[in-house]
Amino acid sequence: MWREQISALATRFDCRVMDYGSLDSVEAMAGRTLAGAPDRFLLAGHSMGGRVALELVRRAPQGVTGLALLDTGYQPRASGEHGQREAEQRHQLVALANEQGMRAMGREWLRLMLPEARWNDAPLVDAMLAMVERKSPQILAAQIRALLARPDASEVLPGITCPTLLLCGREDRWSPLARHEQMARVIPGARLEVIEAAGHMTTMERPASVSTAMHDFLCALG
Repeated sequence: MWREQISALATRFDCRVMDYGSLDSVEAMAGRTLAGAPDRFLLAGHSMGGRVALELVRRAPQGVTGLALLDTGYQPRASGEHGQREAEQRHQLVALANEQGMRAMGREWLRLMLPEARWNDAPLVDAMLAMVERKSPQILAAQIRALLARPDASEVLPGITCPTLLLCGREDRWSPLARHEQMARVIPGARLEVIEAAGHMTTMERPASVSTAMHDFLCALG
């Protein structure tokens, strides 16, 4: 997910990427991250990682000196029919992974993540499927449990005091631009960057654009 950004930023920043293994709650993931973090640090999170980042801000607001939230959200799973549909859709992916393997699951998953125009982009699709195959159905199931039980971070947003970058693919259907526009209105001083011709997987779809946006944001912090 972060390979190109690490390559672009590593000359100026000590870049660390967390692996949550079989942890199955956003709270546990935030706890593991905080346990290994320095007293003060810059924080970036994509999708589920963005929700973990918001939980970290809730727990250690003074430690986070800059925040980048990419293609993510802040609300809990909806109640009623909409929330049930989300659960069913996610559980179908877990069932497919268990029955046919992670690569088969990945082929269905990427159709939710990418704009249709990129479905046949062989280098991108192969990279995403290779990434998926490095994990197991058990890890996928744990992450699904974490996402379905995700905490509500609505009260965190207006209290964020560090510089914040919001970044979203223009064609992200999973974590749409409208949600990021809402977040930008609530987080004090937040900066919103839209990545054109990209869906949910911006760091892999348009790596140079994302790297540039992150580099400019981080360098502006001094």
